[in-house]
Amino acid sequence: MKTIIAEKPSVAREIARLLGATEKKDGYLTGNGYHVTWALGHLVGLGMPEDYGISGFDKTALPILPDPFLLTVRKVKTVKGYSDDTGAVKQLKVIEQLFNKSDSIIAATDAGREGELIFRYIYGYLKCDKPFERLWISSLTEKAIRQGFENLKPGTDFDGLFHAAQARSRADWLVGINASQALTLAAGNGSYSLGRVQTPTLALLCKRYLDNKKFEVKSYWQLQLAHSKAFIDFKSLSQIKWEDPKLADAALKVIQRSGTATVVSVATKNVSEQPPLLYDLTGLQKEANKKLNLSAEETLHIAQSLYEKKFITYPRTGRRYIPEDMWAEIPNLVRALQDKENCKSALSKMKWGRFNKRIVNGLRVTDHHGLLVTDKIPSALSAKENAVYEMIAFRLLEALSQACIKEITDVNLQVLHYDFMAKGCKVIEAGWRTIKGNFSDDDSEILQDLPELNKDDELKIKEASLLEKKTRPPVLYTEAGLLSAMESAGKEIENQDERKILKNIGIGTPATRASIIETLLARNYIQREKKSLLPTEKGLQVYELVKDRKIADVAMTAEWELALQKIENSEADAGTFQKEMEAYASSITNELLEASIEQDNLPKLDCPKCKSQQLLIRDKLVKCPDQLCNWVQFRNICGVQIDIGDIESLVKKGKTSLIKGMKSKSGKLFEAYIVLDAQARSSFLFAGKGEKK
Repeated sequence: MKTIIAEKPSVAREIARLLGATEKKDGYLTGNGYHVTWALGHLVGLGMPEDYGISGFDKTALPILPDPFLLTVRKVKTVKGYSDDTGAVKQLKVIEQLFNKSDSIIAATDAGREGELIFRYIYGYLKCDKPFERLWISSLTEKAIRQGFENLKPGTDFDGLFHAAQARSRADWLVGINASQALTLAAGNGSYSLGRVQTPTLALLCKRYLDNKKFEVKSYWQLQLAHSKAFIDFKSLSQIKWEDPKLADAALKVIQRSGTATVVSVATKNVSEQPPLLYDLTGLQKEANKKLNLSAEETLHIAQSLYEKKFITYPRTGRRYIPEDMWAEIPNLVRALQDKENCKSALSKMKWGRFNKRIVNGLRVTDHHGLLVTDKIPSALSAKENAVYEMIAFRLLEALSQACIKEITDVNLQVLHYDFMAKGCKVIEAGWRTIKGNFSDDDSEILQDLPELNKDDELKIKEASLLEKKTRPPVLYTEAGLLSAMESAGKEIENQDERKILKNIGIGTPATRASIIETLLARNYIQREKKSLLPTEKGLQVYELVKDRKIADVAMTAEWELALQKIENSEADAGTFQKEMEAYASSITNELLEASIEQDNLPKLDCPKCKSQQLLIRDKLVKCPDQLCNWVQFRNICGVQIDIGDIESLVKKGKTSLIKGMKSKSGKLFEAYIVLDAQARSSFLFAGKGEKK
């Protein structure tokens, strides 16, 4: 008898159906020589400090360096603290019973670092020593699953992957637990969290925000001329950018009197735009954020759902290529898309027999290939699922198409001693850009068609105008922008040798970057404002404290990712890496215990209810320390974080400023004042209207 353990019940059911294990039991399916069960995600994880006999935050206990690390059942938060998740306990008992009565085990958790860790932690926690094999697939189609079972691999083939996953898990524990406790103890006010990946990500976001706020916007002026030749209208722009509008206006008047521009030079070249590669997860998340306004977390959940429904291949991939042996399958996938109504127009533009093989590169594929659709075409998806599916489908069609050939023309003109330039673009062969009909990646870029121009041509100036422009600050990060920054963090490193080593190594992995952003949001370090991600007061406080420390340095974090890859490839020792992490955890803990978070900016406020106690101001709430009084005001109201200034105004004056951007239960945005009544109870006051509790 063999036991197969999948990561989720839906995957287990699909495997069981194909293997003929159709008898339903509590927590598993059985039949035809197989028991098929599931893990429900991370059933087992590393123990918390209390599992080592350390309760609360104790300065004398830091740094906490477990030896050995303990594995415990998944915990859930309760009123009294953390306790074992009853569902996890029950499922673990099922798995243990199946392991005990089986001859061997097949690990069928997701094929990646985290999937491997989920299985190995369960296997280790149950002290199982039965032999196991690995099902390694990138798609949940019937064909892929059958091929996977025909090519089961020895579990030991993935020891490197497990050691990397375990090293990542322990490093996050060592740095996260110790640094967070040390900073919270040093602050003495509220709880704080630091992490191996979340802190440099916060640093990226805070630095960009501060650069944006400090940027001094300046105006400058350029002259624009309108021309016409052979019934084609076009424009040219001055190469000078005037900072003084009076000088620009003087130049305008001189040019208007001249009335003629002379062509100084004409340069034409053909540019070949290669089609995009397949999506990896981060690429999909970035595009879905830009085009569909989906968060990285939403996109991952949608892609995972499409994968489990067998419509796309494994989404948690960091690769954009496919191996050579998959190329033969590509025409079948394209043919299958003929059943997708929205793809028919694009398919009619495909050049069969001339597919572009640019996506084929076995050297650039490790555990998973780029995102593909499968030959199972969806017929009933939600609007968001359909939008993400079509992004993946259209990207495949674009990737298989030919290059787009554009003719770019640069023209230099002169009016008296002033230089002007005109740029033209003509599509010679549309290639891959016919798939969606987009001929520019930048919506603001206008493809200007130019007439035939030659040197020394005289062009009449139909109109001359003065354009006022402004210098632009570094743009605030959107989720797509932050994902790009995390992905390319190594490129920002100043040291040339380090940058070369860390090329293409970012911080986090495609599978974890979305959860890092969500963690920062949950910690109240950052907040969403329209499409931008902005740091909160608390996030900026933490940044100011750690910005010059290694824990916030993307170079060090990227080096850790590089070390984890080497462990995965059995090129480095996980034990050595752990010792380095322990040394670093000890160092950062001591540094942080000596630090302090400035609390001088917090006002001293008397409780508006009992009038006798000074309020405790926390990042999530403001409360009276007197338990009999028990006055409390939460700071996050309808999705908006209330700042210190408004808290002070509410307590002292009984009314905040107008709070905008709040969201009702039905999802509608509204604005209102928050006011206190005679009993210090808070309510909304809408502009020009009465109160609403």
